[in-house]
Amino acid sequence: MLTGCLISTVSHIALAETDNNIAEDVIVTAERRDLIGSALTSSQGVVVKDELDLLPAYRVGQMLETVPGLVVTSHSGEGKANQYLLRGFNLDHGTDLAVSIDGMPVNMRTHAHGQGYTDLNFVIPELANGLGYTKGPYFAAQGDFSAVGSVQMGYGDQIASQMALTAGTLGYQRAFAAGTTDLGSGHLTAGGELVHYDGPWDHPDNLRKGNAVLRYGQGDHYDGFTVTAMYYHALWNATTDQPARAIDDGLIGRYGTLDPSDGGKAQRMSLSGTLALPVDKGWLAGGAVKANAYVVNNQLTLWNNFTHFLDNPVLGDQHEQNENRMVAGGAVSYAKTLSLFGVDHELLTGLDVRFDDVNVDLLATHQRVPYEALGDDNVREAGGGAYLQAISHWTPWLRTVVGAREDYLTGTDHGTNAGVVAARLAQPKGSVIVTPWESTEVYVSAGRGFHSNDVRGTTQGNAPLLPKVDGAEVGLRSTLLPNLTATLTAFQMDFVSELTYNADAGQTTAGRPSRRRGLELNTTYAPWSWLELYGSVAFSHARYTDRDPAGDFIPDAPKYIGSLALYLKDLGSWGGVGPWAAGTWAEGRLSGGLEFRYLGSHPLIEDNSIQSNGYSEWNLSLDYKLESGLRLGIGVYNMFNSKDDAADYYYTDRLRGEPASGVPDMHIHPLEPRSVRFTVARQF
Repeated sequence: MLTGCLISTVSHIALAETDNNIAEDVIVTAERRDLIGSALTSSQGVVVKDELDLLPAYRVGQMLETVPGLVVTSHSGEGKANQYLLRGFNLDHGTDLAVSIDGMPVNMRTHAHGQGYTDLNFVIPELANGLGYTKGPYFAAQGDFSAVGSVQMGYGDQIASQMALTAGTLGYQRAFAAGTTDLGSGHLTAGGELVHYDGPWDHPDNLRKGNAVLRYGQGDHYDGFTVTAMYYHALWNATTDQPARAIDDGLIGRYGTLDPSDGGKAQRMSLSGTLALPVDKGWLAGGAVKANAYVVNNQLTLWNNFTHFLDNPVLGDQHEQNENRMVAGGAVSYAKTLSLFGVDHELLTGLDVRFDDVNVDLLATHQRVPYEALGDDNVREAGGGAYLQAISHWTPWLRTVVGAREDYLTGTDHGTNAGVVAARLAQPKGSVIVTPWESTEVYVSAGRGFHSNDVRGTTQGNAPLLPKVDGAEVGLRSTLLPNLTATLTAFQMDFVSELTYNADAGQTTAGRPSRRRGLELNTTYAPWSWLELYGSVAFSHARYTDRDPAGDFIPDAPKYIGSLALYLKDLGSWGGVGPWAAGTWAEGRLSGGLEFRYLGSHPLIEDNSIQSNGYSEWNLSLDYKLESGLRLGIGVYNMFNSKDDAADYYYTDRLRGEPASGVPDMHIHPLEPRSVRFTVARQF
């Protein structure tokens, strides 16, 4: 299967809108431990390319697990968007976690499967050059879906010409190629991959995925531009979460499915551009302008049968969810540092706009053959946000951040849920940062954010269009030793409307108000240039805040999330040590990552009488790189063959012969068993 040919690229890392205070040159070179004096909260940070490359990620979406406290898992098919969990939130497929690539948003509004759907399968990991992240609604530049967190990924400046072939157990194969060439005054980069994956499932996923990227850029991230075209296409089968009683009774195996016709297909095409330029003349002189624009076509079809024979005892409950979407938008910002009355101020102002035109339909199907139309909506959404932020350095030990943002969104549905809705939301934000010692900072932050709701629900009066989210946190960041940095954050978040997973519909729906209080600790220790140790743990107390006889526990909200990681960076030369004591092999350098992932127990229903045990697993990756450019790699995933479940839910479904009202039961999607992947790569 697998081939590619390609050339590589330019980009500014486009993490700027995390907050212009963390300049891109810091992001490119700094580790997690170098943010004292620049971060606005204790839970803001950056992840450099080394850490992205060394993380033993089983799937591309798990690159985001370099964000402290973020867990990425799956409950149905590799072609589908992953599940995201952060700070006691089950964010489903991306709700309340805003993700962007070079300023182009990934989250989808009014989506066929779930609000904020964030599918990262179009990302080619080798092209990513780092990411910035925020947590909480404290950043003026961050808008829709960013209330719990945001991730801004950037594609790399240039990439060495290279090819890689990977093969492994569970039917995994991948071919990747990329490279850069000079063109005119800039650089042209091309990259591509082909992937096939079956998984352990009795009915193989048979994922067939292709990605291609072509990018041209000139200049740098202070004065330059990029233009990027992307294409993604995938086909797959899916084993969704299955009822535990079907496994216990021997109807299916642990990796089996009651409906082998479940699956999906996806296609994404985009054209985007970024621009950065200093302003030398006029009343804006001395500042810098950054802008980006994008147009995206996204097509998706999912076939899912969650409740089996509950609604239709003859043909079954499989649904086909379709969407065909065009998205266009962009953003522009202006930043300037000035002195007023002897105080330095960093000013940032900006505007972002977005337009979605999406056709969403829902069909009842039997083995992917439609027999009844259940819904057909053509939705148009248009909106934007304007913001202003000022960072004031009052003394060497005190700075403040004052920000304000206002968003407006309007939506029109011509179809099953016809109607027109509109809303605006003002969002004050602020932080106070005290530096009692050179190596320690204390942060106090408060702010308001939001997530948009599905227009199809708001036109029927079932939910507000822009439900607000209020947050506050107190944090500490300290370099305890020269190479040891720790952050400790206590947070609280209040939601007017919690988005929850509806198994019957196979998507999220607007729900009850909620509150989360929690504590998060992150540590990074790099005793030597070739070794970094990292740990993160988050505790959260999550409850609904209204009164309901069902209970006040929030289903699928984890109490604990944790991870440990060890990174080796270019350890060598091996010299005369070990089995490669002489010759070419002795001159190589060893890199790798070891990661422990932990998701704690959590309630599955509102009265907490049914719980998930969560899961834990270890992953490992090692690369040995020779001076000739040859690289040999191995990845071992779920090293100790954990039998835990990657995702589980509790809801009612029906198997043949059961009562018409169905049977409430645990539904599980197991972790993949131990697997191994081998890579041979070469730089030219």
